[in-house]
Amino acid sequence: MKDFIYGLRKGLPIGLGYFAVSFSFGVSAVSYGITPLASIIISATNLSSAGQLAGVRLIFEHASYIELFLTVLLINIRYALMSISLSQKIQPDMPLYQRAVVGFGITDEIYALSITEVRKVTFRYMIGLILLPFLGWTLGTVAGVYLTDIMPIKLINAMGIALYAMFIAIIVPDAKKNYKIALVILIAIIISCIFYYVPYIKNIGLGFKIIISTSIASLIGAFLFPIEDNKKEEDKEDDLECIQ
Repeated sequence: MKDFIYGLRKGLPIGLGYFAVSFSFGVSAVSYGITPLASIIISATNLSSAGQLAGVRLIFEHASYIELFLTVLLINIRYALMSISLSQKIQPDMPLYQRAVVGFGITDEIYALSITEVRKVTFRYMIGLILLPFLGWTLGTVAGVYLTDIMPIKLINAMGIALYAMFIAIIVPDAKKNYKIALVILIAIIISCIFYYVPYIKNIGLGFKIIISTSIASLIGAFLFPIEDNKKEEDKEDDLECIQ
């Protein structure tokens, strides 16, 4: 129980932040023609701000199923990588069904708090950490979809922009710290602008634009800034030790 309470305390700020962001998602989803119930179900089963927003936008654009599938997969694939990393941090004897529950609740912020814990994290800690963010995300969407009708139109438009502002807030700190990330982001922006302004290709579906822009920028980044193999680094260190 102590681990659960500890997780709740750690997750409270995230839950409050998610409420505000998911409120914006609820407003945006309804403006795209998604029904209130469907919007709530999307939030309750996904916990993915970027993936959800891209998904409802593609639905609004009448994108194909393959566009929708590949775009959301590409955006959310980072959660699989986070889960693999976090599997080294959780208790080794955690049952599969508990691991599945933890995997469902992984978000950027929850992962960051979990991976920085000094000791192995327990299932009760993870449930406590995930619970309030999950409730905040879901209830924020509920508030957004049902309060849209009584909100001023200017405020509704502002809330729609809030989600995009959140995405910018996520990438800017990393871009300021690492010029490599900044360059990859710039490449993605340039490719997106090409798709938007150049005739003929500007008619490509939104989902495929996201997929192509992200893939090309990532490939260029991997080519320009390859990660050296750990084995090579170890061999270099061994050589230095021998010289000394």
